[in-house]
Amino acid sequence: MGIDKTAIRDAATVIVMRDRDSAPRILMGQRGATAAFMPNKFVFPGGAVDREDADVPLTRPLPPLCQTRLSEDSRAGMAHPLAVAAIRELWEETGLILGTPGDWADPPADWRSFAATGHVPDASALRFVFRAITPPGRPRRFDARFFLVDADAIATDPDDFSAACDELSHLQWIGLEELRHFDMPFITEVVLAEVTARARDDAPSASVPFFRNDDEESLFLRLKGYPMTE
Repeated sequence: MGIDKTAIRDAATVIVMRDRDSAPRILMGQRGATAAFMPNKFVFPGGAVDREDADVPLTRPLPPLCQTRLSEDSRAGMAHPLAVAAIRELWEETGLILGTPGDWADPPADWRSFAATGHVPDASALRFVFRAITPPGRPRRFDARFFLVDADAIATDPDDFSAACDELSHLQWIGLEELRHFDMPFITEVVLAEVTARARDDAPSASVPFFRNDDEESLFLRLKGYPMTE
């Protein structure tokens, strides 16, 4: 049975930042010219949640505050598969590993190459920072949750993209002051403005921005979750 491309799919996107205390840089890559969604644009690694992601174990989960904010205005139980999807997409599109050393008993097909490196996924370093639903009329629509992670949490060489698939090209670390020269989707620019504002502050923000583009209206909301204790 094929995927309904008109449906809004849950998705996870990963913003990896390095050198945040000196000269912050963000990892981005370019989508192909023939891609159905955002061709030629520079984007963060990310993609849709797979059905199997709900069953993949994490050595450590997302921080509690992130979990509560992800659950706001969402289906129950989405925090875990979103975190798993973020780690899987980061691995597939960049070859970078967010995990800890460990063995798998029987990894799903999409995770066999990750498992072969001797790591199991760890979501504790991910921080939920943004959410946006693709506006109506686009060839594909996603309910995307954006996660920020410090490059120091990557278990492998952050400059080694040799294990990446070919979905993104020109993978590179881009300085925040250089990003204006790259062709990016509008929502990516909005997310980067939010990330830039908190580049040197690792403390949880007061709330998470949510651009909710429904068929009837577009809303800008703030996801607060429970009191700020992590």
